[in-house]
Amino acid sequence: MTRQTIFAAEALTPHGWTKDVLVEIGNDGRIASVTAGAAPDGDRVGVLLPAPGNAHSHSFQRAMAGLTEYRSAAHDDFWSWRALMYHFVERLTPDDIEAIAAQVQMEMLEAGYAAIGEFHYLHHQPDGTPYDNPGELGARQFAAAAETGIGYTHLPVLYMRGGMDGRALQDGQRRFGNTLSQFEQLFDAAQASLEQLPADTRLGVAPHSLRAVDEDALSFAANLKRTAPVHIHAAEQTGEVDEALAFLGARPVEWLIDKMKIGADWRLIHATQMTEAETKALAASGAGVVVCPITEANLGDGIFPAREYLSAGGVLAVGSDSNIRISLSEELRALEHSQRLRDRQRAVLATKDKSCGRLLLETAARGGASALGRDAGRIETGALADLLALDSAAPALAGLSGDRLLDAWIFAGDDTLVSDVWAAGRHVVIEGSHIKRDAIAARFNAVMARLRSDL
Repeated sequence: MTRQTIFAAEALTPHGWTKDVLVEIGNDGRIASVTAGAAPDGDRVGVLLPAPGNAHSHSFQRAMAGLTEYRSAAHDDFWSWRALMYHFVERLTPDDIEAIAAQVQMEMLEAGYAAIGEFHYLHHQPDGTPYDNPGELGARQFAAAAETGIGYTHLPVLYMRGGMDGRALQDGQRRFGNTLSQFEQLFDAAQASLEQLPADTRLGVAPHSLRAVDEDALSFAANLKRTAPVHIHAAEQTGEVDEALAFLGARPVEWLIDKMKIGADWRLIHATQMTEAETKALAASGAGVVVCPITEANLGDGIFPAREYLSAGGVLAVGSDSNIRISLSEELRALEHSQRLRDRQRAVLATKDKSCGRLLLETAARGGASALGRDAGRIETGALADLLALDSAAPALAGLSGDRLLDAWIFAGDDTLVSDVWAAGRHVVIEGSHIKRDAIAARFNAVMARLRSDL
């Protein structure tokens, strides 16, 4: 990578909004210097922001986006959607999975995300038989990341049972399942493969949920050598809470805090079904949360108590989960709007010093970086150059600056206002388009034409 220089008319730094900022990026993909009041030089942009990481993604689900918006049961909910997802997943080949992953990563970059946390649980052939290379499908994710240039955190999923009662995996779940020894092999293979990717690549681990693993398996996964936190689905649905109360004698978040002593090295995904006491205890534990407001709304999960959690000092990131929509601005907007609908108020997450847009962007940038094990989330010397630029000359933003410009982007604009994105200094989105858009989109379109041909 060659040394780069970016000049921004305005940039959001840890010290606040700064005019005429010159950012130099070193050959290592880190910010070498940040100079305010500088003369224009290098790539010129209107507004420069820290780019958040997308901290929770199931890339393959992008292929079924929009295909489940009809009533399939007398009472349609997360569980009936999940049954349809299991049926769909049986049809995907390794080539399909790589093409879909590349498309998802490209769309994330164009939306303003600089990195992805892939919660990767497609491991085997449709009947559960391992591929000749047990890490085949993980390698397809790595190949996509190498092509798109996204900052990549791999989160291989440990999935061992069909529920807390210990029932066996069924149907589409067979592609997910592993024994502890099989999973250790997958994890080691991923660790070896990631050495071929850029230095900012990270490896975490993802015990799927309390439904899918027991206490011993959780401890096993948490103790694997990794460079990113432990991610786990927790308290997404009331049915999950009921199951935990029946089999564990405690609510999911309550049980994780008490039994696993979770701390800063853990990230709970969703956590939409928490009591007030759990919310405060989770924030106090140091463990973070990854919310996915678009998916949580689509699946009817519930509303995450963001105001209460952030007020208690909680660390929060955002993700796109099912990838039914990939939009950074919309994900942030949906988070604030959910609080407004619940509380029947406006500007719920704004503070005395920061508007909603700024609070949301800064929270997502810091929280996403920590969730993915990246030294990023800020425009500061030494940090990874995960950056996004907005087109401040666009009609939606013209004449605005500072917090008002961020508010206009998030609440009145969309991701077409993103002009450029750098992931650890890799300039992968230029003038709104990914540098390899045509080839990636063509492969994805061919896969989708085949998958949709027999619907």
